[in-house]
Amino acid sequence: MSDEAGGALEGRVAIVTGGSKGLGLAMAKGFARAGADVVIASRKLEACEQAAAEIRALGRRALPVACHVGDWGQCDALIARVMGELGRIDVLVNNAGIAPVAPRLLDVSETLFDKTIGVNLKGPLRLAAKAAEHMRPGSTIVNVSSVASVRPNPVTAVYAAAKAGLNVLTSVMAQEFAPKGIRVNCIVCGTFWTDSFRAGVPSEEAVAAATRGNVLRRIAQPEEIVGTALYLATEASSYTTGQLIVVDGGVLP
Repeated sequence: MSDEAGGALEGRVAIVTGGSKGLGLAMAKGFARAGADVVIASRKLEACEQAAAEIRALGRRALPVACHVGDWGQCDALIARVMGELGRIDVLVNNAGIAPVAPRLLDVSETLFDKTIGVNLKGPLRLAAKAAEHMRPGSTIVNVSSVASVRPNPVTAVYAAAKAGLNVLTSVMAQEFAPKGIRVNCIVCGTFWTDSFRAGVPSEEAVAAATRGNVLRRIAQPEEIVGTALYLATEASSYTTGQLIVVDGGVLP
């Protein structure tokens, strides 16, 4: 994929939230290989610094920033720091997310609800709004959603609702930011082998069920999101905005 991307992001600055591991780190590395300098934002600074070292090993600048995206003050501080140190924002990837589960709606606590909505929906709204104030024509925003947003179940109720809201925000952002020359799209993800998936999977039977749930009959590696992310972050998708791009291995009905 690095060969295909070439220098498509040369001279650009990309912010990736939740960028210290999993899908976020895979995308951050993909952007770096395409020539971008990368801002790694996540809640734990040490993890951000470790990921930034991997970006620097690819020959690009990397800025690690501790940021809890559910806190609007920290979102504002992130954007201000990026502009202060790197001077531009060309790509924003709203990837940070949490997916706590509750067996029934009655078991959903106010804390679980507020944290889930805060990270998955409130944060992306604020970051996009603040970043767009500094973005030049040709810049892009990529939101990362989930198939749970279009195929919800009681266990994923709050997470699915938050991601469905992010799908809607993608359309709203695309409409609002189009006059500025900013495109906004969303990757709707199926099941990937990430730390959170491994931690949340209760059994081998659950893994087998997830594998049977799509036509490719497997779970994706984090690196398999990179091609779609690069497409949406570069001029390859110059006539694409407001879209939900599903990357799920062909989820079965």
